[in-house]
Amino acid sequence: MNRDDKPKEECGVFGAVSANRDVARLTFFALCAIQHRGQESAGIAVSDDGHVMVQRDLGLVTDVFDEPALRTLTGTMAIGHVRYSTTGANKWDNAQPVIRTRGDGLIALGHNGNLTNTAQLRTELGGKGLELSATTDSELIAATIAEAEGTLLDAVATAMPRLRGAFSVVVMSSDELVAFRDSYGVRPLVLGRLPEGGWCVASETCAFDQIGALFEREVLPGEAIRITADGVESVQAMPEAGHKLCVFETIYFARPDSIMEGQAMWDARHAMGMRLAVEAPVEADLVVGLPDSGTPAAIGFANASGIPYGEAVVRSRYVGRTFIQPEQDQRRTSVRRKFNPLPSIITGKRLVVVDDSIVRGTTTQEIISMLRAAGAAEIHLRISSPPIMWPCYYGIDMATRDELIGANNTVEEISRHVGATSLAYISLDGLQIALGRPASRFCRACFTGEYPTPVPGEALKLSFEGGTVHASQTVRETV
Repeated sequence: MNRDDKPKEECGVFGAVSANRDVARLTFFALCAIQHRGQESAGIAVSDDGHVMVQRDLGLVTDVFDEPALRTLTGTMAIGHVRYSTTGANKWDNAQPVIRTRGDGLIALGHNGNLTNTAQLRTELGGKGLELSATTDSELIAATIAEAEGTLLDAVATAMPRLRGAFSVVVMSSDELVAFRDSYGVRPLVLGRLPEGGWCVASETCAFDQIGALFEREVLPGEAIRITADGVESVQAMPEAGHKLCVFETIYFARPDSIMEGQAMWDARHAMGMRLAVEAPVEADLVVGLPDSGTPAAIGFANASGIPYGEAVVRSRYVGRTFIQPEQDQRRTSVRRKFNPLPSIITGKRLVVVDDSIVRGTTTQEIISMLRAAGAAEIHLRISSPPIMWPCYYGIDMATRDELIGANNTVEEISRHVGATSLAYISLDGLQIALGRPASRFCRACFTGEYPTPVPGEALKLSFEGGTVHASQTVRETV
């Protein structure tokens, strides 16, 4: 079966402290807002009267939590997590929040990103006799914090310099909630204020919109913050190494209604489409965006080119990640589980099809075949990111270099492979023009091979992954 031809985001995190709100319910709705960041498992941890309780399971947020479950998760502090596995297999042991004994209590931790020194940390921690039951780097972060002394904020500040790679983390003990971010700020993390009193942190601002919180600011690269109902205490635990936000957050991962570094993601993607129209014009009858990620760029292309925009492909809103595999004959047409064309709109038309990326080319090939079968006369493919040439080591399940079609083929060869009439990508310079910020503000390693930190070999990355899906379980632990 072809693997889905899209980069996969790794995780989403949330945390809240409030004496006046139901923090478990806040966390539930915030996680629903960032469900796009991870759809394999979900979890919530709460602190109540000196005890930490965690519930987590495989599945979507709405699969894992119902009304009776939320009623039992009481407290004044909570963290939450949604996961897509990039290191460690999708099994119950690897669901988050991770829990770890620290002193006489528990800490619960949720992580967005990927460490690049997992082998070193695992050797160091194993040499101290510490048991590690999961296969995730998140467990290594929790273990590193658990062995450090002082308050939870002190322990985080001690642990952070030992971590390499990309990490935005929320961690909670029975009496503290701390959030922190790597010194490059590769993965996003934002701070919000609850109007009724209290504070929250999240991977994206759309989580704040869902619960009525007010965006305050971004958590700075290298910063650790302790949030309480009364305010925020900040420590610059690592020197800021320069902002290197993952550029794919702006292209694809973040929800279009989220704001990152002062820019709405919908506006950024619309600007990418406008730039594409300038760089790669074409005579056509209709501009089509592949829903939903290609839609803002397609509208931008249409606005800049004067070619009408039309919705010629319907996307099923109810096809998510599933453990139920289709039958063999269904696998060959798996794209139809998500997309279905409208022949009455497409027949005889010269189409400009706008999408955000091509990874392996498999799904793109299926979509173009589907559009031709629906009667398209020409299909001019326009991509709002440059060719993906290098794998990601910072929390995106993108593919190995051997699997990346852009790393091993010319644009003309890719066009022939996927069956397009023509193909063009936005240029790197054009992408930065659309974003309105210099290249130095982003990690663009997937396009350039220039990683902001040392990265391990591909074999090491793959050797850290393993295991199989376990039967569904739920954990609720109290100490």
